[in-house]
Amino acid sequence: MYRFLFLFILLPTLAFSQQDRKLEKGLRELIKDFNGDIGIYVRNLKTGRYMGINEDTIFPTASIVKIPILVGVFDKIEKGELKYHQPFIYRDSIKYGGSGLMQFFKDSTETDLSVLLALMMSYSDNTTSLWNQALAGGGQRINELMEQYGFSVTRVNSRTPGREGIRNIYGWGMTTPHEMAELVVKIRQGEIISKAASERMYRLMTHGYYDETGLSQIPPYVQAAHKTGSVDASRSEVILVNAPHGDYVFYAGTKNNKDQRWTDENEAENLIRKISKYLWEYFEPSGRRRKP
Repeated sequence: MYRFLFLFILLPTLAFSQQDRKLEKGLRELIKDFNGDIGIYVRNLKTGRYMGINEDTIFPTASIVKIPILVGVFDKIEKGELKYHQPFIYRDSIKYGGSGLMQFFKDSTETDLSVLLALMMSYSDNTTSLWNQALAGGGQRINELMEQYGFSVTRVNSRTPGREGIRNIYGWGMTTPHEMAELVVKIRQGEIISKAASERMYRLMTHGYYDETGLSQIPPYVQAAHKTGSVDASRSEVILVNAPHGDYVFYAGTKNNKDQRWTDENEAENLIRKISKYLWEYFEPSGRRRKP
């Protein structure tokens, strides 16, 4: 009798952490012809069912590193060392090219920390991102926070003492599909820095400008927090979808991509769209209705 009661208590826990083999089979079929390396991690937050393909393999973050940087800044805000609307003056001596808008600001333009954070997360602004990284205490402090929250791989490499060699391999930052997806989940669940800080970070992550890859396959009336990362041989995206029938998160990371074109037809970006579409239709099949 006691054995039966033990199993009765244990079974819901086992079911909650069950691997989704059907989903894995479908995604493996979808990615089988990709010309490069790919890693995927997916978890349904409502059911706990998950799947992974190379989910613990290291991938370049590219601009997805801006999520750990965001965490670093909010750690400083929580401690009172920075204020969310703290004023700053932009100097063009810190200008950095690539994506973003602040590089086009006039020297001596007045701004504040909330603008730096919004530009970093919405427009993937490189100038404000490097500024925010410095304000957070640098890559080393951000990496300490990642370790504190249980992420042993996710790291900032650029402008971080002692990580010059690994930066040559992975670039600005590095992570695994599993770790970065779960970092976003922890933010969603109010477990990073504080509940209030997590909520503000999550809001910032729901206003992305670059919405033409995975995010494009989710209906515009459904909220999603996301971040993309792109360099020549690597295109990746992390998305947490506040879906009608339950939140789900996924990270699709690629590297060593054969197709390195900066066009809408890039193979990796097309694949991320297909993965996102497949997941939306898997978790929100047509004709499904909420229970009254």
